[in-house]
Amino acid sequence: MPFDSILPTRSINHARPRRALAGLLLLLALAVSIRPAQADDDALRQRLAGGVLRWGGDAEGGAPYQLRDPDDPGRIIGFEVELVDALAARLAQRLGIALRADFVQYEWVSLPLGLERGDFDLIASGFESSPQRAKMMRLSRAYYIARPELAVRRGETRIRELADLKDKAVGTLSASAAQRVLEELPAGSIVGFDGQVEPYLDLELGRLDAVLLDGPISIYYGRPNAKLTTRAVDAPSVEYVLALRPADKELAAALDRALGEVIQTGELTRILRRWHLWNADQVSLAKGDAELAALGFSPAGAALPLLMPVAAVDVNMLASSARKWGFADYAPLLGRGALMTLGLSLASMALAITLGLLVCVARLYGPAPLRWAALAYVELFRGLPLLLLLFFLYFGLAHYGVDLPAVQTAIIGFGLTYAAYEAEIYRSAIQSMPRGQWEAALALGMSPALAFRRIIFPQALRAALAPMTNDFVALFKDTSLVSVIAVHELTKEYLILSRSSLKFVELGLLTAVLYLAMSIPLGYLSRWLEQRWGPAR
Repeated sequence: MPFDSILPTRSINHARPRRALAGLLLLLALAVSIRPAQADDDALRQRLAGGVLRWGGDAEGGAPYQLRDPDDPGRIIGFEVELVDALAARLAQRLGIALRADFVQYEWVSLPLGLERGDFDLIASGFESSPQRAKMMRLSRAYYIARPELAVRRGETRIRELADLKDKAVGTLSASAAQRVLEELPAGSIVGFDGQVEPYLDLELGRLDAVLLDGPISIYYGRPNAKLTTRAVDAPSVEYVLALRPADKELAAALDRALGEVIQTGELTRILRRWHLWNADQVSLAKGDAELAALGFSPAGAALPLLMPVAAVDVNMLASSARKWGFADYAPLLGRGALMTLGLSLASMALAITLGLLVCVARLYGPAPLRWAALAYVELFRGLPLLLLLFFLYFGLAHYGVDLPAVQTAIIGFGLTYAAYEAEIYRSAIQSMPRGQWEAALALGMSPALAFRRIIFPQALRAALAPMTNDFVALFKDTSLVSVIAVHELTKEYLILSRSSLKFVELGLLTAVLYLAMSIPLGYLSRWLEQRWGPAR
């Protein structure tokens, strides 16, 4: 009998240990991939422990980005408001925390500086992707594709495409992609604006020949105007993205994931349709067939029929706001801005009066080095533009670890500048005192310091009251500059409300009344003090 027929047979399965090894390797790979994700989530939980995701934008820009609600001017609405709220909800669900999105009002041109400074976590304000911005900031995936749209007066036949702008005056937004398009053309004159309303108003009034702005802006400001007509032009599209600081890698990755979820669930499509922004260009947002379908496109990129209607907003929001807003709606908002203006002015002038007196005394009676320093101070701050000083104090010093709050920065900036003016007013008033006043005081046995305090300065202060009052009134008006460092005062509130409703005259008159209500009493107070401190009659 053969040997192998006597021994019991046993089959050996070599595939089983291989499958076990493959499963073990898969588990190890999952563990390795999960641990960094968990670490990122832990870092995000710590970062967002306050329960607030702060995002920067400019409600002065208007529809459809961020604007005042026609039904409640104290509330901010917009398609980006809804988008960031949706992203915050996704982050909260992923991290298992309570999280809300808070809007931070900021001057549009200062948004990158505010982001770098840490005043908010991200920018969402029609912020266009560009290679230059990608070098300085961390940009998210796109959430909207925009294309510039040309507007001309109705009946205009000379301008049909971009090439026709050769010798024309064209309005656009400053620092926008549309402006860059115009700069690459042989356009006659490019007029940059800070707001979206003014270009169309100037076009309507004949001050411009055309306006080139992104399609979303044209939908709300160009197309509803019966005196204008809009035309599609052959211009490159731009991507709207979220912008974050380069160091915010975890938050950027989480927001990209959240954007993908908002796209795949169809939530972004509903937001875009609600705000009349959905169009065929949005096919470029999709990454894969699932996102194509959620965005309303077939796998081939063709637009699919809308199965479920979406309740859309009114594109005539300017007219709606103008019709609905009454005095009781906007007066409290302007009043709040006036209180900020008043507080800034009082605190800044108190600092200026005190510091100015010290500088004046140092210049008149100090030793030579102190006199030279006082003179240098006056010449420096009297000749330095106030806006430049505010930028330096708020954004420049932040690079060196000096992080001043916005309101304190404004007070310091105004105080330093106006102290130079007050020092000169003090100096001229003191030097105008007759020399006999000094001699009489010294003859009575007073020391020079006592003579200055009891005899000279009280009389000089009376002489200085009128010019100091003028400076105080000027300071009220100069506070309008602080909007560039995110201080929301009276003029900024007026600009936001007026550009949201076109009530420039009505709101302007009320704003003027508030400024006069703050400045006129100063004149009466100054005259009363002059009479009270003056010689008896």
